[in-house]
Amino acid sequence: MENNNWSFNSLQQQSTVDTSSVSKTFIASVFSWMGVALAISAVTAYVFGNDMSYLSYLINESTGKLSGLGYLVMFAPIGFVLLMSFGFQRLSSTALTGLFLVYAVIMGMSLSFIFLAYTTASVYVIFSVSAAMFGLMALVGYTTKTDLTKMGSLLMMALFGIIIAAVVNMFLRSDTMSYVISFISVIVFTGLTAYDVQKLKEIGATSESGSEATAKMSIMGALTLYLDFINLFLAMLRLFGSRK
Repeated sequence: MENNNWSFNSLQQQSTVDTSSVSKTFIASVFSWMGVALAISAVTAYVFGNDMSYLSYLINESTGKLSGLGYLVMFAPIGFVLLMSFGFQRLSSTALTGLFLVYAVIMGMSLSFIFLAYTTASVYVIFSVSAAMFGLMALVGYTTKTDLTKMGSLLMMALFGIIIAAVVNMFLRSDTMSYVISFISVIVFTGLTAYDVQKLKEIGATSESGSEATAKMSIMGALTLYLDFINLFLAMLRLFGSRK
């Protein structure tokens, strides 16, 4: 009887170890793809934001207004996110990966406009601070034993409120409202980072290592965390960035 208990406990322990290993592998894949996408966006943003020969493709030099490509770059990222989200079941992991990398390039081109509004030094500082905040909350989400589901639901509702308020403020053009939206956005995306990492950890624990479905989920997970970071960074930049 004692031997049977030992065998059961050993199998249970082995199962826990295997699950933990698969989860770690999945999370490592998610963060790797997120890091690749961020690096691509950062390099693209820097090149376009600091070289007028590239920026001229996005802004008409004679009028100072966005070119056709400039408008495309501004709105195309939304289309890519929708395409990847709604096409998740039909698209292969290779197609999703390709779309994600192209999306990172286009986002980098879109982000290049921040170099026209903010000093380069403040962009670097805010990026570093945002990265530290993101890393801390990601660690919290990965290690905490507290279920963050309820917090995540509240944060998602707050996110929808932010989107609606941002659309309204496009017409009102209120600096005060913009400041409030940015302040709330920092709180929301900081919390969502922890929630999303915990959710991805749970997904990883039930995933099948090396499968097509797992590869696709790792790309979508990377997209989720990429968006959390970018939105946190932009909200911080609007609050604390030094304008030119």
